[in-house]
Amino acid sequence: AQAESLRYKLVGGLPVRRACYGVIRFVMDSGAKGIELIVAGKVRGQRAKAMKFKDGYMKCSGDVPRTYVSSCTRHVYMRQGVLGLKCTIMLDWDPTGAKGPTKQLPDVVTVYNPKE
Repeated sequence: AQAESLRYKLVGGLPVRRACYGVIRFVMDSGAKGIELIVAGKVRGQRAKAMKFKDGYMKCSGDVPRTYVSSCTRHVYMRQGVLGLKCTIMLDWDPTGAKGPTKQLPDVVTVYNPKE
């Protein structure tokens, strides 16, 4: 849904940085652990480039991304050419399973008080 939101902002003529930072703020306020947006193509001018926007905490390797990370790609057809959007969101742990995975992250350490 966030990639579609970014897509409509870019088609509407909003500058790339402003559109991306708006999506990042919305996602982080919604309770995500981290987000990464990549916009690639003719962003400004004739030469193509890729812009990365990151915020928060993102796990990219191991078993964790299979359960915690949600990602999607979209194409935006502009006058100058095609822009590619990649949106990767790391969800937060939710014991109820409503807003995220029920399985807790393996690197979370719980310290208990010593018994007397």
